[in-house]
Amino acid sequence: QVQLVESGGGSVQHGGSLRLSCATSGLVASRRCMGWFRQDSEKQREGVAAIRDDGRVNYAADVQGRFTISKDWDKRILYLEMNNLKPEDSGTYYCAAAPSGDCVARVDWRYVGQGTVVTVSS
Repeated sequence: QVQLVESGGGSVQHGGSLRLSCATSGLVASRRCMGWFRQDSEKQREGVAAIRDDGRVNYAADVQGRFTISKDWDKRILYLEMNNLKPEDSGTYYCAAAPSGDCVARVDWRYVGQGTVVTVSS
């Protein structure tokens, strides 16, 4: 059984930083591609970042250069380091995994966590 549990969300001011973590269990083939997507207050979803099992990464254009996705597979944890946060980055961030498909920032995933809330004030 695959479980993804996010943590690290919170409230910061414009320009601040946060690091999200996703503790994983039960992932085998599904760790081929892991990533993050977010949902805003109007329920709009946006892919944020993705990382392949070989380490190749992909980012949405509006987070490129500010966010960094990484993983520590010894600890079974996926991270999202977010710097220079903007109010438009606010939303619920979801950790996700998929065994197949293009490993890019996207919103459709096989497995999804419960989400962690990020609020950026201006």
